[in-house]
Amino acid sequence: MPWSPVPVATLADDGMTARGPSRPPGEEPIDAGKSTSVAKKAAAIDAAQAHPPTWKAVVKRALPVAVAGAAIYLVLPKLIAVLGEWPRLSTLNPIWFTVALAAEIASFTCNFALQRLALRTRDWFAVVTAGLAGNAVTNSLPGGDAAGAAIQFRMLATAGFSTDTAVAGLTTFSLLGVGGLLALPVFELPAILAGVPVSRGLVHAALLGAAGFVLFAVCGVILLRTERPLAMLGRAAQSLWNRITRRHRPPLTGLDTRLLAERDTIRTVLGRQWWQAVLLTAGRLGFDYACLLAVLRATGADPQPSLVLLAYSAASIIGLFPVTPGGLGVVEASLSGLLILAGTGSGHAFLATLAYRIASYWLPLLAGLPAYLLFRHRYGRLGSHRATQAADGQSAPQQ
Repeated sequence: MPWSPVPVATLADDGMTARGPSRPPGEEPIDAGKSTSVAKKAAAIDAAQAHPPTWKAVVKRALPVAVAGAAIYLVLPKLIAVLGEWPRLSTLNPIWFTVALAAEIASFTCNFALQRLALRTRDWFAVVTAGLAGNAVTNSLPGGDAAGAAIQFRMLATAGFSTDTAVAGLTTFSLLGVGGLLALPVFELPAILAGVPVSRGLVHAALLGAAGFVLFAVCGVILLRTERPLAMLGRAAQSLWNRITRRHRPPLTGLDTRLLAERDTIRTVLGRQWWQAVLLTAGRLGFDYACLLAVLRATGADPQPSLVLLAYSAASIIGLFPVTPGGLGVVEASLSGLLILAGTGSGHAFLATLAYRIASYWLPLLAGLPAYLLFRHRYGRLGSHRATQAADGQSAPQQ
């Protein structure tokens, strides 16, 4: 059958009309929806061309890419050394590597259970698929934390969860996870003080982590229990923001009140379920650490677990700073170097780091797209709410 072009829209004196094959009166054109969609896209392109991005917007978008590129360049030798161990993956002990994969699955399960607790729901499907999709976006784009969070929140909103509940709950337990990570070096201080031989670099990492945990805990208690410090912080931030943007944006007001309201929401989210949140946070970190121990055993290494815990906690704290997508390169360089300081041979350290990153980074990243497609299959396009917020403020799909 010869190809025939789609009828083209032409401009007339009285507006835009579509001219095509004749049709009976009152019958809609077959391609009316397609023409409307094309017209909307053309209008969007014209609007973008009429308002080109400013140099500030270009710099803002290019800066994360430049920083990520510079960071990867700096750690490129270590990254190449780790990725160069790819052919040796076949030498891993299959039983221990299977244990490592099972431990990482358990770690992600604890994380999703923590998110269910934060969202106050019994649903697994929406929480898991949104979490995997958001994680994939976060770990594949430079500065992708905001984009990943936006995708996750949009998917949760499409599934019927309250956006306010999602933001407050997930933020609360993210902070709890940071506190748990900073607390890991505290458990190593007794061994260090008892005279266990430890590399000086790992001792410094443990002391910095312990100091960070103490500071985090003290600030958290003060901000959760009192109002004046948080209000003063909000007013100071508001004043600074208004001073910086006074010529470009309307002044910001009421930030101190909003911060206090968010603080109260966080206390409500924690509520009586704080012990479950603590256990799940410990499980998430513990199983992730167990994954690292298992891949080390899979390489044939037999390091001291306490020293591996120090290396794990220090590398994880470094990974909190989103310099590259998912800490790509930075985590490989820091973890492999810290494992060598912990007494692991360089060959075993590079191979174990690669295997650990496959389990904790690459496989969850690859699961993001199937999770998103499964979500779309059940709930449709993002933004089409199929469930509504319950009257008591809890989000419910209860599946």
